[in-house]
Amino acid sequence: MGPELEPDALLVQLRDDLGHRRIRQGVRRLERLRSAIESQEPRSGGGILLGLVAQWVDAGFDGTELVERLLARFPPAVRGALPLADYLHMRMAEGLAAMSREDFVGAAAHFQLVLRFEEEIEDAEMFAIANFWLGRSFRKRGLYDDAFEYTQRGERHALALGYTEMAAVMQVTLSWLAFQKGKLHEAHAILRRGEEALEATDDFLSRGNIQSAYGRIARRQGKYDLAVERFGRAIAEFRLGGGGALALARTLVNLAFVKRLLAVRAQSELDHMAAMRRGKAEAPADPAREQRQRVEQIREAAGQHLAEAAEIYERHQSQRGMAAVRITEGFLHLDAGDLERAAADAAEAFAQAGSKSDRIVMARARTLQCIVENAAIEEELGDAAQHREMAELFAREAVALAGQTENRRLLARALVWQGLTYAVEPVDLEAARRCCEQALALLQPEAPQRQYVWEDLEALKTRVLHAQPVDAMLRAWSAGIVEGQSFQQMTEEFARIVIPRVWEREGRKVSRVAGKLSISPKKVRRILHVAGVKNV
Repeated sequence: MGPELEPDALLVQLRDDLGHRRIRQGVRRLERLRSAIESQEPRSGGGILLGLVAQWVDAGFDGTELVERLLARFPPAVRGALPLADYLHMRMAEGLAAMSREDFVGAAAHFQLVLRFEEEIEDAEMFAIANFWLGRSFRKRGLYDDAFEYTQRGERHALALGYTEMAAVMQVTLSWLAFQKGKLHEAHAILRRGEEALEATDDFLSRGNIQSAYGRIARRQGKYDLAVERFGRAIAEFRLGGGGALALARTLVNLAFVKRLLAVRAQSELDHMAAMRRGKAEAPADPAREQRQRVEQIREAAGQHLAEAAEIYERHQSQRGMAAVRITEGFLHLDAGDLERAAADAAEAFAQAGSKSDRIVMARARTLQCIVENAAIEEELGDAAQHREMAELFAREAVALAGQTENRRLLARALVWQGLTYAVEPVDLEAARRCCEQALALLQPEAPQRQYVWEDLEALKTRVLHAQPVDAMLRAWSAGIVEGQSFQQMTEEFARIVIPRVWEREGRKVSRVAGKLSISPKKVRRILHVAGVKNV
């Protein structure tokens, strides 16, 4: 190490700046020493500096290309001669480089090796980060229990060192893990602690991550406008810090998805208004023009966010990120009725995620493919039997992939759409019921925060939990078997069978059904709603 680096003093300064999240100060120090760092030789102290540079890269300094260049200066032939501390720090840098390549299994192997020496040498700061990064590797693979254990260990190490601010960064991950388990109040409380610890720092990357996490909690609660506000704050923090490109891209995708949900909600209101107008003899002038324009503006804004995210992900060669972009684009195309493009987006996302064996994103892509096939059946496009067969195949694969993770919500969503597929002709009512019950059990911890996944589950419940095969029901009634039902209950059940079919035959016109059956439009709408028909 060159004389200008003064090893001990430099390492202490870099550790403390990082531990207390004095980001600008640490970055300025590194910039002054950049030429000496780039020419670093594989000798005593060099591996430790490499490990600390890797930690600083993770905090927003430069990029992983710098870590790769420095690692190239430590060829395998000389690594065995390094002191143990240098070697372990070098392995930490190897682990960060593996994470940047989205090789989370390989990254975990590096960190696990480092942690085997936790009782052998004194370097609490390195072990704090090793535990934290190992937790991150497990989290990316959907192994949330292991992720929680190691992240919590990292937090304890950081607090023992007096690095409250470093611990706050780890608390963001702990909050995210609580969020994944449906513990939204706990997740919010953990985030608040981290936010307070980082409030006076210039760690804009971590501060942005906190705002992004708040946004995801708000989205889960169905508070979409609040989610948009929080994601906007996160993006402002990332841009202010000038680093964290991948975090920025991830938040742009999250923002695009919540705007898509806002557009879906607005479109549902439009459909309801249109149905109300169809039920009137004289339709007034179209009052929904502004609402339609709003829907298009929201969708256009979502597309712009995705375009910016895609540019970042392509620059960083993030297959996982590009797959997330494609999935959200697929939903936007699905909402617009372009099933062909939605199917293509989903297929591309599956291929991109498959290249990294990313089961979480692969399951999401397969679920989207299942949804698209169900939409094709509903729209009566092509061969219904073939669409049903493909939907069942995609759903089965989505459930299998999600089941290899600990992401309960991912598995629940796959099960819901598997159940909805079983509820399509030819109906497998028992299989649909099993899917519904399993999804309900998985989502139960977050029952107070019901939004789009729950809406799909409610549709499945309506179709199967109180349903019986029509032929069997009519045969039972004709034989006088009523199983304790009152005449009013039988009448309601018969209406639930007949009215949706008449509605379909009458061009989905409530007024025509009401006239044909001599009942009120209000009752027709009520029965259709009970039968699971939306947007009436």
